[in-house]
Amino acid sequence: MKATVTLEQVALASGVSVSTVSRILNGSANVSPNKRAAVEQAVAQLDYKPNVLARGLARGRTMSIGVVTQDVSSPFYGDMLRGIEHGLSGSGYLPIFADGHWHPEEENAAIDVLLGRKVDALIVLGGAVADERLLEVSATLPLLVFGRQIPEIAEQCLRLNNERGAYLLTKHLIEFGHRRIAHIAGPSAHRDACDRLAGYRAALTDAGLNVIPELILEGDFLESSGFMAATRLFEGREVFSAIFAANDQMAYGARLALHRKGVRVPDDISLVGFDDLPSSTFCTPPLTTVRQPTYDLGIAVAGSVLRMLAGERPRLPHIELQLVLRESTALLRPGLP
Repeated sequence: MKATVTLEQVALASGVSVSTVSRILNGSANVSPNKRAAVEQAVAQLDYKPNVLARGLARGRTMSIGVVTQDVSSPFYGDMLRGIEHGLSGSGYLPIFADGHWHPEEENAAIDVLLGRKVDALIVLGGAVADERLLEVSATLPLLVFGRQIPEIAEQCLRLNNERGAYLLTKHLIEFGHRRIAHIAGPSAHRDACDRLAGYRAALTDAGLNVIPELILEGDFLESSGFMAATRLFEGREVFSAIFAANDQMAYGARLALHRKGVRVPDDISLVGFDDLPSSTFCTPPLTTVRQPTYDLGIAVAGSVLRMLAGERPRLPHIELQLVLRESTALLRPGLP
């Protein structure tokens, strides 16, 4: 096992004091170029690895960033968490993940646990915890929020236009001739789900079509709820020629229900989702959806929280959702509703 190189060895090799080495490595030293070059050369030759945690603690930091997600097993959030990890790579900061499971009480408990660990910053992905709680947190440490908008800290919030994305999907189905479009919504307590339902309604209204309440069922963003909702749609009295599921996972479940009923996609029923998860390219048939660049969003959120930790303002990107057309939608065949 290789012996650990100490700060004293770097100081001896470079011919300066230990305190000077420390200040140079911390970026707080005002020294001559020759001394700086000597220290940098000694660090490289000895392969010195600074103790990031020790340095952080010396500055009153734990070098950890708390991340509250809603479902760590979700493909959507999982891809975003990978992006956050990548975005923090090389910074010395490590993420600590906690799951809120879509319940405000559990989200608050997760925040309490992370604050108890003295994290240096907090990232909150979606959820339903009260804005007031997040404002309290924001007053004590850097906070970034994804999936919601809080006016008092607007520049620290990254929210995509879910209503616009849902409008584009529904409009695409209408342009393909579909008039009776079912919607499998997400949970009504979830802001993204409400926005997607609003976009669906708006597209139908703008096209002069009726919004049929019986064709709107609520799921929970999981595959099983998409399966059950599609099954219930077929058991109902209202006919339809297309299904818009509020996320790709529910669309996968709906696809299985259609298969079990002997219904062909898109020949008999067109099907669309929302998110563009990696597996949506490999469905049978590949799924038409709206792309949320989850991995890139994670990188962007991580970069902005690092800027805040450095005393700078966050720089969150403006991202337009994109309609991704694949083989799960088709023109309405003559004779279908």
